[in-house]
Amino acid sequence: MTTHRILILGAGYAGMAAAIQLAARRREGVEVTVVNARERFTERLRLPMTATGQQLADLRIPDLLDGTGARFVPGWVTAVDLGASTVRIDDERVLPYDTLVYALGGVADTTVPGAADHAHTLDSAEDAELLAGRLTRLGGGTVVVAGTGPTGIEAAAEIAEQHPELDVVLLGRGEPGAAMNRKAKAYLDAALHRLGVEVRSGTEVVKVLPDAVELAGGGTVPADVVLWAAGTRAAPLAAAAGLTVDDRGRIVTDAALRSVSHPDVYAVGDAAAIGQRYGVLHGTCQSGMPTGVHAALSILRALDGKEPKPFRFGYYHTPVSLGRHDAVVQFTHPDDSPRRIHLTGRFAVRYKETVTASPWPTYGRMKKMPASGAFWPRGGRFTRGAR
Repeated sequence: MTTHRILILGAGYAGMAAAIQLAARRREGVEVTVVNARERFTERLRLPMTATGQQLADLRIPDLLDGTGARFVPGWVTAVDLGASTVRIDDERVLPYDTLVYALGGVADTTVPGAADHAHTLDSAEDAELLAGRLTRLGGGTVVVAGTGPTGIEAAAEIAEQHPELDVVLLGRGEPGAAMNRKAKAYLDAALHRLGVEVRSGTEVVKVLPDAVELAGGGTVPADVVLWAAGTRAAPLAAAAGLTVDDRGRIVTDAALRSVSHPDVYAVGDAAAIGQRYGVLHGTCQSGMPTGVHAALSILRALDGKEPKPFRFGYYHTPVSLGRHDAVVQFTHPDDSPRRIHLTGRFAVRYKETVTASPWPTYGRMKKMPASGAFWPRGGRFTRGAR
C-alpha cells in the first residue's frame, strides 16, 4: 500500500490541532509528520507574562504527540518546493509530502523604519525573555508599547504591574478596547489608568529610533525600550514558494482551507487568509484551533474521495488580561461585534485563565476522543451563504 505523507509545518495552536486530529484518527497508510523550530510549545497567549519574567509551564510538543503515531521533526523551515512537493529544513534536510498543512503563523509587522532594528517583539518565547531581561536591567525609564490591540494592552498592563518603577506609554491609531461596548471599554480605561499606563491614541509611529519613536505629523516620544505590537504579517516563505497570498503574506484559501493556487496545500491559523461572510478571520486562538481541526477533517474526507465541507466560524468573546489580578471579557456576536454582556474583575480573571489554559487539555482530550475537537460556534446566519 502506498503511504500518503501529510506534513504539518508549525506546531502552534492551529498546527497542533491539525496534527492531533489527523494522528488520533489513525488511518492505515497515512503518515503524519510535524515540523517545528522548537521542541517547547509556545503559549503565545502568555507571552506578555514571559516578557515580564514570569515563569510558565514547560510544555513539550513530543509529549503531546506521544501515543498518536505522529513524528516530530525539530528544525526551521527554510524553503517549500511546490513543484517537487518537498520542504527544506535548516537548509540541510529535505522532507517530501503528498499533502502539506501550512501553519507557520504570523510575526510582528516591523516594516516601519527602525522597528526591526530598535524594537522588541513578542514573536516567540525567546523574544519575550529577551525583553524581560532588558526591563529588569533598566531600573527606571520609559517603555513605549506601540499598538493598542489586545496584545499591546496586555503587555502594557503586565509591564506596568510588574515594573512600577517604569513609565509605560501605550500608543496607537485606535483607542484601547475600541471594539468593546461602552461599559467594558470604560472599565478597561480605568484599569489602565490605575496601573499608571499613559494612553495616547490617535497616533501613528512612523519611525523607531534607538531612544524614541517618531510620530506622524511630527513630534517624538522618548523611549528607553520599545515593544512593537502594531499589527502582524505572515513570513515571506509562502509568497516565495509561489503560493497565492494576500497583502499581509497570508495564504489565500478556498472554503475548505485549501490554497486557491495549490490545492494539495492547506493553510490554517494566522498563516491563512480565510474568508467568512462577515470578512477575513483575524489571528486569534479561538479561531486558530478550529481551522486546524477543520483542515484535518477536510484532508481525511478528500482521502476518502469525498468533497470537503466549507469552514464556518463565529467569534464568541474577546478576553483581555489587565495584569495578574484584573481582566475584562467582552462577549461578541459571531462577526466579532460586541454584545451587551461582559465580565470584569475576578470573574473575568478566572474566565481568562480558563481560556488561556484550555488548549493543552483540549489537545489531550482530542488524543482520546478526536470528535471532541470538532465543536465550535459556526456563526449561524453570520456565516451562512456566500463569502
